[in-house]
Amino acid sequence: MNYEIPFHPGSISDSTFLVTGGAGFIGSHIVEYLLAQGVGKVRILDNLATGRMSNIEAFLEDPRAELVEGDIRDAAICAKACEGIDFVSHQAAMGSVPRSIKDPITTNDVNLGGFVNVITAAKNAGVKRIVYASSSSVYGDAPQLPKYEENVGSPLSPYAVSKKGNELYAAVFRVSYDLEIVGLRYFNIFGPRQDPNGPYAAVIPRFLDRLMRGETVFIDGDGEQSRDFTFVENAVQANIRALTMSKPEAFGEVHNIAFGERFTINQLYQSLAEAVGSDKAAEHRDPRAGDVRHSLASIEKASANFGYAPRLSMAEGLKITVDYFKQETAAGRPI
Repeated sequence: MNYEIPFHPGSISDSTFLVTGGAGFIGSHIVEYLLAQGVGKVRILDNLATGRMSNIEAFLEDPRAELVEGDIRDAAICAKACEGIDFVSHQAAMGSVPRSIKDPITTNDVNLGGFVNVITAAKNAGVKRIVYASSSSVYGDAPQLPKYEENVGSPLSPYAVSKKGNELYAAVFRVSYDLEIVGLRYFNIFGPRQDPNGPYAAVIPRFLDRLMRGETVFIDGDGEQSRDFTFVENAVQANIRALTMSKPEAFGEVHNIAFGERFTINQLYQSLAEAVGSDKAAEHRDPRAGDVRHSLASIEKASANFGYAPRLSMAEGLKITVDYFKQETAAGRPI
């Protein structure tokens, strides 16, 4: 990825950052950006349950990067990780709506208990600001499009409940402790280094992996459900801007992070099939429990509060992602 264009004002050479979940998909891109932009120090906290060493091995060769291998459910580890840190980017979580339905206890322990551990440790360590990842799943059964931050419905999964809990805790920590904390509601982030493997893989890497192997792609439901697919560079931009440029109005608030366009899963499949030269038809199966039917974001609030302006559309991001998959496959490296 090319992170030579800064998303922050001034220099970060004297600043220290903690990225929880820094060996994961989005977290590793934030680490990459910080190193490319001359950060003073970046510490990664990850238990490698879903994050991968292959995502960060090259970064750890840089003396400014440090890995603390540990679990955010461990309050002592969180306290250690926050020592000497200026800014926290909290990306660690147990993702996936279906996984949360199968195992709500672990989802709650990691996403809610772990979140409280991280923000408490950050508060106690005197961290200047925290930016954390929430999710568009918080909108639940709210039918309005586009999605505005204040108009949420009833959650449809334990994962959605856990992320809504993050937002409530963040608002309380802002009021109770005057903490500078900013929430980002991600809308279907995709891009290089997103894991296609396992039963809970996200749709774009899963489709791409199967298409490139010549295997059948399965679409849950009729495929007319729609999503606001958002390239990972846009998510990195949002995190950096929120960490470095937020107005006070942003603190304790949550913001949609998306591109502002929606595509159906059927349209997505056709785009990916054409990109890899496949004419293989997808097969439809039963819908997934807990899925939101349609998703489209207003990004006005993020734009107003910290200047979020996504650069790359879904089409541009898909091209970069497909090229990445092809290069990794050609080189014989596991995706």
